[in-house]
Amino acid sequence: MQAFSRIYGSGFVTGEVLVPNERMARVCDTSDEWIRERSGIEQRYFVNEGTGTSDLAVGAAKKALDDAGVKAEEIDYIVVATMTPDYYFPGVGSLVQAKLGLSNIPALDIRQQCSGFVYGLQVADALIRSGQAKKLLFIGAEIHTGFMPFSKQGWDVVMGRSDAEIPQAEKDWNSKFRHLVVLFGDAAGAVVMGPSEDPSRGLLGFALHTDGKNVEALYVPSAGFAYRPYFSDEHFKEGRGVPVMDGRTVFKMAVTKMPEAVHEVCAKAGVTVDDINLLIPHQANLRISEGVQKALKLPDSRVYNNIQRYGNTTAATIPIAYNECKASGRIKKGDLVCFVGLGAGFHWGATLMRE
Repeated sequence: MQAFSRIYGSGFVTGEVLVPNERMARVCDTSDEWIRERSGIEQRYFVNEGTGTSDLAVGAAKKALDDAGVKAEEIDYIVVATMTPDYYFPGVGSLVQAKLGLSNIPALDIRQQCSGFVYGLQVADALIRSGQAKKLLFIGAEIHTGFMPFSKQGWDVVMGRSDAEIPQAEKDWNSKFRHLVVLFGDAAGAVVMGPSEDPSRGLLGFALHTDGKNVEALYVPSAGFAYRPYFSDEHFKEGRGVPVMDGRTVFKMAVTKMPEAVHEVCAKAGVTVDDINLLIPHQANLRISEGVQKALKLPDSRVYNNIQRYGNTTAATIPIAYNECKASGRIKKGDLVCFVGLGAGFHWGATLMRE
């Protein structure tokens, strides 16, 4: 098995404010027990108003550069995976390039939602193998709080600035979306990548797929050019800026397609699931991760979950988990690591890497 590119270093940042489940329960009809039982989440981090996705991306990038021992000016390509850019356009990549003070290097944005990191690793690997990039910065960054339907008073409560009681009518409105708003957090994770000096180490293969037949099982029914205008007061009043999710469909696809992708990528690389030292699944929901683990018959010691602390941070979940595993010694040189995820679109896939 010959590898062509590898990760030199990693880092991550979160939103500035830790938000425990108790604060979410103050603005909608939920509880700490309800959230933990259905998702495993205990807390998440939200950004302060005014912080953009590009700001989190830059923070994570700087940590990854430090970890890799690479200077910012050595980077010759940027790839950013996000579904929550600062602006409708342009993407985040050019903002990161400017905020890091880099020269006019290429900056590419991809939108594969929760599978953004596994897809982006293939893009980064192809750029490095083709000689288009020698030191590449790849970032997964998301700010989900822009989706949330809370009023200013509601946000003051969520962010811990107020202990005021939320009017019942407002709480009822928020509760329409409780199955979504309790899941997400704001964060960014980044990796620095380049050619592998050791042909036995690095990215070994990919198994990626897309099926657009069930798009409406997880999407935002507004803010797109299927509408004229692409966003309206009517959409806002109807709450159509908040994602729509058919949880049963997403769960069923995730616990089916993610294990299939793991088996597929292992077969391509000439290994088996039993050879995997650590599986890092996208952190969408602890119950999904447990379902994937059960399907793959892996023990707890070979699966990493941290959704309890961060919630679902979409394209940032896998690089955050990877960084934590590296820092704690959970991943060691020579370990076989598998990343797997499924996201809106639907896009899913797995990546295999020898550390």
